[in-house]
Amino acid sequence: MFALVSHGVIYLKADEHNAPAFEREQLEPFTYATRTGRRGVMSYRRMPDRLYDDPDELAIWARAALAAAARGEVGKMRAKTRRRRSARAT
Repeated sequence: MFALVSHGVIYLKADEHNAPAFEREQLEPFTYATRTGRRGVMSYRRMPDRLYDDPDELAIWARAALAAAARGEVGKMRAKTRRRRSARAT
């Protein structure tokens, strides 16, 4: 998953590779309400509003978000493989 929409706002996947672009523009993370308050999800950041009118730049940001999602999936698969190997070793 490289993006999500909440209350009409698009949030794009962020990781250490593309997070600086979000930080430069001071784009806030996705947040949601819980019984104890609000929680922020730093791995999804608000998309810049100007991208709604600039499909070329939107494509650049979307590709970066898709790459971040792919890197996250690779990391999850590697961790799962390590867990399986360590379980077999015991």
